[in-house]
Amino acid sequence: MSETFEKHKHIKYFERCFKLLPYQYTSADTNRMTFLFFCISGLDILGALDDVLTPDIKQKTIDWIYAQQIHPDPKIGNIGQCGFRGGPFLGHKFEPNISETIHEPYDASNLAMTYTALICLIILGDDLSRVNKKAIIESIAQLQQEDGSFAPVIFGMEFDMRFLYCASVISYILNDWSGINIEKAIEFIRKSQTYDFGISQGYGLESHGGPTFCAIAALDLMNKLDEGLKSKKDTLNWCLSRQVNGFQGRANKPPDTCYSFWIGAALDILGGYQYVDFEANKKFLYSTQTIYGGFAKYPEIDFPDILHSYMGIASLAIIPEKTSEIDFLPELETRLNMSKTTYEKNFPNNIFWKNK
Repeated sequence: MSETFEKHKHIKYFERCFKLLPYQYTSADTNRMTFLFFCISGLDILGALDDVLTPDIKQKTIDWIYAQQIHPDPKIGNIGQCGFRGGPFLGHKFEPNISETIHEPYDASNLAMTYTALICLIILGDDLSRVNKKAIIESIAQLQQEDGSFAPVIFGMEFDMRFLYCASVISYILNDWSGINIEKAIEFIRKSQTYDFGISQGYGLESHGGPTFCAIAALDLMNKLDEGLKSKKDTLNWCLSRQVNGFQGRANKPPDTCYSFWIGAALDILGGYQYVDFEANKKFLYSTQTIYGGFAKYPEIDFPDILHSYMGIASLAIIPEKTSEIDFLPELETRLNMSKTTYEKNFPNNIFWKNK
């Protein structure tokens, strides 16, 4: 446990993960795009992105991201598989500048990977000029279910609030909401609100910090926050009730590093973060730092992981009244989960928002 913020250890941790992930992440290779997001956005929030990534490495990273983009097949067109995959697909050449992709069975984009790919490109200063907006928006439309939820991939699998959020961020970044039936999406969110006014992954499930953030952020991006929440006041109260010292994701659970983001960001969007005990939350987050840099899920865990490490950094950035050791952290654009400074600097270069 550390009583102060270990800035330089965290920078080294994200730098190591950017260059070479520990072998334990091998089985999650299809999520490599999201791991890249954690590293790049983590370094950006820490103010170290330009120190760690040279202009050449940034450009190579941008090209790697574009090489994961799946375009329509010239023969069969868009079959709902267009967007970004999480990592290289066996058999495909490294081609960051193509405009069509020969279809392969099971080679499909993923909404979560498309979301993190677009955020990474924005953080790295790309203007999104190689993004196939039309194909992505058409694919989003094919991923929405009859109840308003979304699947991450065309093959089905899960249908829940996480992917409704990803579809909303993608639509916001591309400045095109035509791929989402917003009325159905709002109805899915309203039906997923529980008796205690928290929000669950879907109808009939338990309220939870993650989907509560996803629903609130999605609604705010749609400009439908008041319409989508049954009671903003009661949902705000549910979020505030999740603080122990840090935040728990559900009632009667221990506090966990990542929920300082999921709940904290939801509170920020709802305009209620000022009611949080900043110091208690900060002390809890400091207690989950590890001697290797990075953050763990709980204080008693000795080793960091890349998700909780990023969420720990992002959580501290949300705190509005920062003490001296963290006052260098920028404000967070909580709806997109990125530095507000970088958002304001780079987002205007997005070709889909220029002259809008």
